[in-house]
Amino acid sequence: MDLLDFARGPALVFAIAVFVLGTLWRLVHLWRLPRMPDLSPPREGAPSNLGGALHGIVRGMWPRREFARTTRFITLNGYVFHIGLALVFFGYAPHIAFVHRTIGLSWPALPDLVMYLAAAATIVSMLMALFLRMSDPVRQKISTADDMITWVIVFLPVVTGMAVLSDSSATILARDHVVYRGPVAVHLLTLELLLVWFPFGKLMHAFLFPFSRGATGARFSHRGVKV
Repeated sequence: MDLLDFARGPALVFAIAVFVLGTLWRLVHLWRLPRMPDLSPPREGAPSNLGGALHGIVRGMWPRREFARTTRFITLNGYVFHIGLALVFFGYAPHIAFVHRTIGLSWPALPDLVMYLAAAATIVSMLMALFLRMSDPVRQKISTADDMITWVIVFLPVVTGMAVLSDSSATILARDHVVYRGPVAVHLLTLELLLVWFPFGKLMHAFLFPFSRGATGARFSHRGVKV
């Protein structure tokens, strides 16, 4: 068993198990937190809790007009990163083939050029986010080890993925073997590191943000607060 066999076998099984069980543990723990009932009557004209929650989730997708000028670039950079990362992971043909081999799901791939541009945009946006965090005294003050660890763990799969690109996706999929086993193994191991870290770091916001924004939206709408 070489490094790629290890990455495709025991390491992948372990990473997926930690990701699934850890994420479920976090969600169940959140669901079981005690809740104090709100005994106050809703303000006149207030929407239902569900309506307020949905509004809060959607409204949180962009900054308020009063802060738009100062936060416009940060908001745009965040969208570039999230959209670019999603395109790279879900749109690249070898990634789709990997998911198909692992869990049996498949979908159409995007053109390679789109993937290259998305990967480049993702790397630039991450470097810009790191620069903004390190150059702003306030962001430096509120940054924790979790922020930096998470940044590195997300950055590694993107960079190592770009490093192993040598042929078109069609050529890669047409082969019956992996040409560069070592680099591909390192790339896969960085993804597995991300899966292991996911439930315990700030990456968990990918699952938790609807709950936090929804709870805030429901609470504010019940009180007649415009969000």
